[in-house]
Amino acid sequence: MAIQALYQLDAQGSDLLARLDEFFAENEPNGASRRLASEWTEATWRNLARCDELISACTIRWQVARLAPVDKSILRLAVYQLQFCEDIPPRVVINEAIELAKRFGSDKSGPFVNGVLDGVMRKIRCEGS
Repeated sequence: MAIQALYQLDAQGSDLLARLDEFFAENEPNGASRRLASEWTEATWRNLARCDELISACTIRWQVARLAPVDKSILRLAVYQLQFCEDIPPRVVINEAIELAKRFGSDKSGPFVNGVLDGVMRKIRCEGS
C-alpha cells in the first residue's frame, strides 16, 4: 500500500497527503498495517530528496525522473527503510523490494532494483563509517 501511495503522490503531488488516511482506510482493513503504510509513506515523502539523492548516486546514466514510476516508488520506499529504519534488516528490505519489483514492474525491474539497492546499502554503510 505504501508503494501505491508513493506512486500516487508522485503522479498527483503533495496535496494528496491530506487524503492518504482515506486511501489506506478504503484499502486495508488491518489497523496496524494501515498505520505502518501511512507512516512509511509520509516519512518517505518527507525524506524524498535524500532518497532520490541516494538512488541517483547508484543509477548509472539514469535520472530518477526517467525511472519507471513503479520502480521509482519501490526504490524510494526501500531507500527510506535502508536509511532510516534501523529495526529492519537491510537484506529484508532489499529482498522485499525485489519481490515487489518482480510482481509489479517489468521483467527487468527485479535485477535493476537489486543492483540499485545493493549500491545504496554500500553507500549508506560507507557514509556511516
